[in-house]
Amino acid sequence: MAFSSQSDGDDVLSEINVTPLVDVMLVLLVVFIVTAPLLNNAIQVNLPKTSTTNQPEPGTPITISVNAEGDVFIDKQAVTIAALEPALKSKYQNNPDLVYHLSSDESVKYGSVAKVMAAIERSGITKVAVLTQSN
Repeated sequence: MAFSSQSDGDDVLSEINVTPLVDVMLVLLVVFIVTAPLLNNAIQVNLPKTSTTNQPEPGTPITISVNAEGDVFIDKQAVTIAALEPALKSKYQNNPDLVYHLSSDESVKYGSVAKVMAAIERSGITKVAVLTQSN
């Protein structure tokens, strides 16, 4: 804190106290750090844990998700298993260089994931990354 060395008591010190501003900014920073990862995935899936692998190629991938109930989503839009293959074929024909990410809840039965993987294969898609959590 700076004090005036003059003896006049009538002078007003006009300094801005920035401590409350810094406190508010730090709280906002913590809030953004906590909420940013939650905004990425709107469909809640618990990924199985595996050893760490290389990161998928950069770009905007198309995410195919299977939630705990076995519902299938393409980029957060629900689709049926029957409609999955034609939807993926049309996306693949529009841009064959796209990368696809497959994520499924760890409690989903293998049969549901196998049907989705078969639909991906029949669509002609070859660039698929299976997402997991690292240990």
